[in-house]
Amino acid sequence: MQREQVFLYLCHKAHLLKKILIIRFSSIGDIILTTPTVRCLATQLSGVEIHYLTKKGYAPILKNNPYINKVIELEGSLNALIPLLKAEKYDHIIDLHKNMRSVYTLARLCKPFSTFSKLNIRKLLVVTSGLNLLPPIHIVDRYITATKRFSVFNDGKGLDFFIPVGDEVDLKMFPDIFRKAYLGFVIGGKFNTKIMPAEKVIEVIRNVKLPVILLGGNEDNERGEIIRKEFSDNVINACGQFSLMQSASLVKQAKAIATNDTGLMHIAAAFNKKTISIWGNTIPDFGMGPYKPHGYESDSAIAEVNSLKCRPCSKIGYKECPKKHFRCMLDQDTNKIAQKLNDFSSVS
Repeated sequence: MQREQVFLYLCHKAHLLKKILIIRFSSIGDIILTTPTVRCLATQLSGVEIHYLTKKGYAPILKNNPYINKVIELEGSLNALIPLLKAEKYDHIIDLHKNMRSVYTLARLCKPFSTFSKLNIRKLLVVTSGLNLLPPIHIVDRYITATKRFSVFNDGKGLDFFIPVGDEVDLKMFPDIFRKAYLGFVIGGKFNTKIMPAEKVIEVIRNVKLPVILLGGNEDNERGEIIRKEFSDNVINACGQFSLMQSASLVKQAKAIATNDTGLMHIAAAFNKKTISIWGNTIPDFGMGPYKPHGYESDSAIAEVNSLKCRPCSKIGYKECPKKHFRCMLDQDTNKIAQKLNDFSSVS
C-alpha cells in the first residue's frame, strides 16, 4: 500500500475522513453507472457521509438512493454553488465526470481528490484508425479505481436504481394480455445513429411471442405510433406517456428487454433484467454496455454488425449516418434478436 493510501486509511480509522463529494453532472446512464462506486464507499467505509453533485435535471435519479446522504443540484452558474460546497468542508472529492466543469470545481475547492481514466485517446484511435487498444474493462470498474486509495473494492452486486413507491406502475391499467408477461422495447436514444429504425423494430416484434410495450420519451412517440399501427392489440406505445421513474417501473416488470444504447438500458441492468442491447455506430468495447451483477453476465446479449469497417464512427453518435447507408442498424439480424427475446421469455 502506497504512503498516501496508508495515510488515508489511518485517517478513516481515526474518524478524520468523514465526508466525501462525488461529482457526475450527467447523464442518466452515466450517473447510474456510478452507483456501484457510491454503494461500495458507503458500505465499506463506516460512518462516511456521501454527497453527490449533479445537474438539477438528473437529481431525481439519486434522491431515493439510500447510500447518498445529500444530493447537491447544479442549476445555472457553478460559481454560485462554490461557496455552498466549500462550507461542507469535504475531506475528499471523487471526480467521476472529468470534464472542464468538474476540474474547475476541484480547483476552486482545493481538497484532496481522485478520478478515473477516460481512455479518450484509445477511443479516438478506434474511431479514426480502427486500432482497438481498449482494455476489456467496463467503465463501472474504471470508476471504482477512483476509490482504491481507501482500499474500497467492487462488491459485484451490479447497478442500483430506486423507484419511489408512488411511481410504481400498476399493470392493471393495461389490457389483460400484458398483465401476465410482456417484453419492453426501448426505441429511443440520444443520437439517431444509436436508434434502430422503426421498420427494423417492426421486424423484431413480428417474431416475438409476448406482447410488447414500447418505451421512450416524447421525442420517440411518433416513431412509436408508426410501430404500433402495424399491430392489432399486442403492442402499446408508452413513449412519452410516463415519467422516467414510471418507465423504469415498466422496465422492472417486463419479462425481458430489447434496447438501444440509452439510459433505460442501464436501468434494465440495474434491475438485472434479461436484456439484448442493440448497437449502431458505437461499440460495447467503449466499456458502456449493460453491467450485470457478477455471475449474471449471461443474462445480457449484444446485437451488433461487426463486419463494417466504418464502425465505430464516433465515441458518442450523430444526427445521421456519416456514410449515408446506416448499415450498422439496417443490417441488424432481427430474427436473431427476436429469438434471443423468446429464449429470455421462456426462462423463469
